[in-house]
This record gives sequence, C-alpha cells and structure tokens, in this order.
Amino acid sequence: MRPGLLWRLMVIQFVLFRHGLDEIVLALRIFRPIRFLTYLSPWYWFSRNRQRSRGDRLVAALEDLGPIFVKFGQMLSTRRDLLPPDIAESLSALQDRVRPFSNEQAKQRIERSLKAPVDELFAQFSSAPLASASIAQVHAATLKNGDEVIVKITRPGISKRIRNDLEILYAIAGLAQRYWSEGPRLHPVEVVAEFDKTLMNELDLQREAANAAELKRQFDGSEMLYVPKVYWEMCRKDVLVQERIFGEPIAKTQRLRDAGVNMKVLAERGVEVFFTQVFVHNFFHADMHPGNIFVDIKNPDNPRYMAVDFGIVGSLMQEDQRYLAENFHAFFNRDYRRVAELHVESGWVPRDTRVEEFEAAIRTVCEPIFQKPLREISFGHFLLRLFQVARQFNMEVQPQLVLLQKTLLAIEGLGRELYPDLDLWQTAKPFIEQWMRERIGLKAMLKRMRTEWPYLNEHITALPRLTIQAMYSIEQQQTQLAEQQQKLDRLSQQTETQGRKNRYTLLGGLLLLAVLLLEGPQLTQIGFAGLSWLGWLLGIIAAGLLIAGLTRSQANPDS
Repeated sequence: MRPGLLWRLMVIQFVLFRHGLDEIVLALRIFRPIRFLTYLSPWYWFSRNRQRSRGDRLVAALEDLGPIFVKFGQMLSTRRDLLPPDIAESLSALQDRVRPFSNEQAKQRIERSLKAPVDELFAQFSSAPLASASIAQVHAATLKNGDEVIVKITRPGISKRIRNDLEILYAIAGLAQRYWSEGPRLHPVEVVAEFDKTLMNELDLQREAANAAELKRQFDGSEMLYVPKVYWEMCRKDVLVQERIFGEPIAKTQRLRDAGVNMKVLAERGVEVFFTQVFVHNFFHADMHPGNIFVDIKNPDNPRYMAVDFGIVGSLMQEDQRYLAENFHAFFNRDYRRVAELHVESGWVPRDTRVEEFEAAIRTVCEPIFQKPLREISFGHFLLRLFQVARQFNMEVQPQLVLLQKTLLAIEGLGRELYPDLDLWQTAKPFIEQWMRERIGLKAMLKRMRTEWPYLNEHITALPRLTIQAMYSIEQQQTQLAEQQQKLDRLSQQTETQGRKNRYTLLGGLLLLAVLLLEGPQLTQIGFAGLSWLGWLLGIIAAGLLIAGLTRSQANPDS
C-alpha cells in the first residue's frame, strides 16, 4: 500500500476511535482476540461521545472523514440488510454538509475549462454558491442573452481524493468479505464497485448533461415532470451550465399547502413519475432526495415536479426489469407463491430453497401492510423485515438493484410528507399491469413480431437452404463423433493389451524369482535357507495374479 494511503487509513482509524467507534471496529472477527484493548483507549474512559447512540457517532465520524464516506453512508442507509437497525436509521438522515470552496477557485476552474474569462461568458456571476455538495458546487449566473442559468463546478482535487478513498473502501470490503460470516452473501466488494461506478459517473458533468437531456426528451410536454435545458456549448467534464428553475422546494410542505397545491395529486404524480421512469423508459433519476426536487405551483390544482442534479441515474437489465415487474404484480395480487418462485428462478435465492417455506415467510411480512394508507406503513421497517427473511433463506445482495431501492425509499419519504393517506398500492398497480400487458401478453408478442418482421422478411427466403446446411452440419458432426469414438476404443484396447503384457511380465518375473529362491542350491549352501519361505510367498502371489487375470478375461472376453 502506498504511504499516502497508509496514512489515510491511520487517519480513518483515529477518527473512528475518537468518536467512540472502537466497539464497531473491534467487533470484526479478525480483531476479537485483541478486543480487550478497548479498555486501554483513553477515549473509552474520557470521551463524552459514548453518551450518544452509536448511529449518531458513526454519522459524525463519516462527516469528519469527508464527502466520499458521507455518500457511502447514504448508500448504505438503503441497504438495511447490511446494518443493524439503529445504525441504518441514523444513516438515513445523513446529508452532505460540505464547506464551499472559494469563488476565486470556482472562476479559475470555469475559465480553464471554457477557455474564456468569466466576465466574457456571463453577464452576471454570483460569488456565493447556491449549494455545495460532495462532488461539486453550484453558482447562479446570467448569460449575455439574458437567460438565467446555474453553473455547476466540480471540487478541486476531488478525483484524486475519491480514488484514494475508494481504494481504502475496497480494502475494507475485501476484509469484510473474507472474515465476516455474512460477507459471501452480501458481496461487499460488489457493493463498493457499484458505488465506484456511480461516483465516477458523478465526476463527469458532461455525462450528467447527457442524462438531463435524455430525461427531458422522455418527459417532453409532460404535466408530471419538468427537466431544465442544457447549454451544451458551455458544458465540459468539470463544468455544467443549465437552465435555472424557480419552484418551491419539495421539503417546504407548509409553503405548498399555503399556496393551495393539491397535495394528493402531487403525491400520486411522484409515484407515477417513478414507475414511468423504471418500467416505461427504464431510465430513472436515482438521487431524488428533497434537495433535488422542486414543485412548479403556477397551477396549484395541476402541480408539476421540477428535477435537478442528474449525476446519478439508473437502468435495469431486461431480465431484472421483468423479474421486478412480475414480483410487483404478484405482490399487488397477494400471490406470494409466485413471488417466492420468481426469487428462485432469478437466482436471488439458492435453487434448493423450499418454495413453500419461503412463500410462508413472505406472507408473514407482507400481509399485515396491505390496503393501509402510507401513514400507517413504514417502508424502512417493511424492508428490514424482508431483509431478515432474505437472510434466513441466504438471499444474496443484488448490487444492480441498490440504486432502485434507494430511489424507492426516497419516494416513500416524499409521499409520506406530502400526502400521508396516499394508497401506494392502488397508485402503482395500474403501471405494473400495463407493463405486463405490453411486455408479456398478446400485445407484446404482436409488437415483437412487427419489430422483427423486416429481419424475417429479409432472411426467410434463405431459410430452406440454411436448414439443409444445418442438417448436413449435424450429420458431419455425428460422423466425426463416431470416428473419434472408434479411435478412443482402439486406444483403450491398446492400453489394455499393453497392461496385460506388463502384468504377464511381472508374473513371469515373480515366478522366476520364486524358483530361484526355492531351488537355488548355492543360496542354501551359504546359509540363506530361510529365503525359501520368501520363494513360497512370491509363488502364492504370482498364482493369485494369474487367477485374477484369467477371471477378468472370462468376465470381459473382448479384452
């Protein structure tokens, strides 16, 4: 390990111990033999941190360690199967609390990337940032043509810092996977790899601009979601210029109510936006925390969401999307057996899982929450129960679904704040049923036929010739296999023949040696008469081998 990384690892250890987290570090199996060292730590006896819960202490430590650890804590808060309940609950409140970098640094980065002075690029540039987060900060500006925009700039030196911290996270995950009893099931290295990919995407602001453009195209003209325009000519890897939006922050629920916003419609549209992104476009905004969501209240009876910060987006593989949709569909219809079967078919639980037992466990968790308003349901508690069931049945973590779970938890939080009586099931069920009809039913089959018809029309005339060629190819392969089998049979016969020769040679040698020992007069004359007993023994062995060979020959006349 490089000296810089070793020093960083020592700093991490110091911060954890300073916040009274030695109990977490020393709880690992690899450190159990030296757990007594806890009582030698000065922080154990003199720190006031122990008066706080360990979840609060962990949050404080992550904030001290920097933005990468804060983000990793945020991601882990959605994986309640990885953490004890109290720690997961504390991490769910974790926010980016990062000091902004200076206005001079911001201008230097803009000018270096766009190759022009800030005064030439903008009619006005705000020195105070609108927001400051882990990866970048945002400034308000006005273009020469009067358009109001935001300018997003990545932090100086952030790429190197992220790389160093990720290397440490990989090392910690590797130790967990090797020494933690739950490691093989929870795939900590794969979870860190998913986090790595997400962070690298966030560092590239041109990629974020492309994500925003794609979402804007998908929701063009929509009454549910507005995505701000991207100014491509002013976008680089470390600078993004985008239309500035003016809406009420989604977290300001009292302002929304005071403005007469229809909260029921707003909450239902949040669910609709999520399921449309996941099951219609298969391209979803995966960082939907309250700081990134605003509401257009120009028409309070017809409110519209306005989204920002598109650095983290997600999509699912076709198989994962299908299994997820079928799981939702079976879940909404209380078909718990189908839910259990889908988990086995997808490989999310081992193939030898008893479906009946898994079905009963899922029913126990799911049945109590059905047809309840959102105010009476805690998805955090519900997911925790599901993860406990999953652990009993050795369900493996699916890293590709982490972003989706994180987004679903964010949607739950928004819905609970906006309209606690929202019936999530009835709002989401039509989207799943529509997806099933379009992807699995007769309509889906006809659509695929229409899509594939040009290809079929082009190649159908060649089908007879290809069929005949395939038949010839199969016949040739069968002939080749027969020839190879004959060669193997001949080789086997040669091996057996050589083996018989070797056995008979050994037999002859044993018999000759036996005769010499029994009849050799000169041996007995020089005092080795006792060797005759060895001759008799070798003769018996030779006879046994001869009888065994004859028996084998009669049992296998071909050999």
